[in-house]
Amino acid sequence: MNFYIHQNININMLKVGSVSNSSVLQIGSAGLIKPLSNLYNTGGFKEPAPVAGSPGGALEGPVVPLTPPTS
Repeated sequence: MNFYIHQNININMLKVGSVSNSSVLQIGSAGLIKPLSNLYNTGGFKEPAPVAGSPGGALEGPVVPLTPPTS
């Protein structure tokens, strides 16, 4: 059975609280959302990666500077 949906959507303001991995933000209708995850070894690596560290020893704070959350 086929459904044909014609929609008009007007959004004046959209506030998204947070977005994380594998999040889906859907506005309107979708027939089917199929999850897809691919893993490729494009570099041809054959060993595990070395343990991460910093030149000064232990990490202090985030590696990437983050802005404080707003309310």
